[in-house]
Amino acid sequence: MPSHRPVSRKILLTGVVTIISAAWLYGCEQNTAINGFETYHQRLAKVLDTDPLAPSLTDPLAFPATRSLLIPVEEIRVDLLDAYELRKCGLFHLIAERNSILGKVQDKTRQLRYELLLLNGLQHCLDTLPQDNDLLPMLTRYSSQKRAQLPLHTWNMLTTGEEWRQQFTAYPHPFPLGTFYGFDEALAAFTFVQSILSQNNINKNELALESSKLAAKQADTLLTHQKQIHPYHYVAQLEYSLQFATEWLDTSTRLLEQNESRILCGPNRNQQKAEYLQNVFYKFFVADIQPYLAELDSQYRQIQPVLATLLTKPGAPETGANTVLARYRQYYVDGELHAAFRAATLNHVKFWQRTFKRCNMKIGAQ
Repeated sequence: MPSHRPVSRKILLTGVVTIISAAWLYGCEQNTAINGFETYHQRLAKVLDTDPLAPSLTDPLAFPATRSLLIPVEEIRVDLLDAYELRKCGLFHLIAERNSILGKVQDKTRQLRYELLLLNGLQHCLDTLPQDNDLLPMLTRYSSQKRAQLPLHTWNMLTTGEEWRQQFTAYPHPFPLGTFYGFDEALAAFTFVQSILSQNNINKNELALESSKLAAKQADTLLTHQKQIHPYHYVAQLEYSLQFATEWLDTSTRLLEQNESRILCGPNRNQQKAEYLQNVFYKFFVADIQPYLAELDSQYRQIQPVLATLLTKPGAPETGANTVLARYRQYYVDGELHAAFRAATLNHVKFWQRTFKRCNMKIGAQ
């Protein structure tokens, strides 16, 4: 019986070539946001009979290097003989697993997962061991120390863990018009991490039972969020999209203002240029760009408070030693860029408002 292997290889090869070709073609397509802002600007320049202006597109700010962000966390060890006694409340296996070869090379998310499970296990031991057990003072002290370290482990995961750090690392590609990859996943993930810290702060002296139960669920949910954000660079892409839009809006507003005298309006005057500009405004700005700007603004407003909490380094206030992080926070997280974005949007819209008023054109009419 003849073999069908060559046919299978041919089909497989054809499929691979098709996938590669599709990916190449997709990669060559111009980003619709880039095309949208460029086309809008060029049409304005054409109607005004002038040359387009080149926007001063700047590179995104760098997120600090991993080594400058990692916070050393003191290793708190439990005596093995005491740890063996923890079999009675189910904690020994978890500690032994963490001390194994594989346990010592866990990524930052799994390290935080371990801390959450450990806090859960400690509380279970404190609740179930006899009140006269000699381990209780040590477990109480250990639990308090581990709770104090949780913000440090969380910080290290967010700023040095691959999938989380990727969200902040410069990514100079604006979102396409109408498409905002990773928003739901990022907002859910960062809000979840924020809830871990909030829960940890409910009582700084002892871990409440309900908090302990929540920690066990959080541990595995954390891995789910890590997996869900992995394909995206959401925060960095949002930041660059705001910056990109701001620079293009400022450029287009400057073009309009520099040529405002060319827009003739008034009784017994030919307002054809003003009417053509009005058409460009509605066709390109109102139809495509304005909804894009509104969505960028909305998404930033939703995720900014969460990021402001999470990107506050635990411990002492920031000093001049980490100026890169301080500048990153000021520009992206604390609102400097967003304020510039809103000002650019407002200035652009105000130009059209006064022009339509001067030319006696009703807003909304085309």
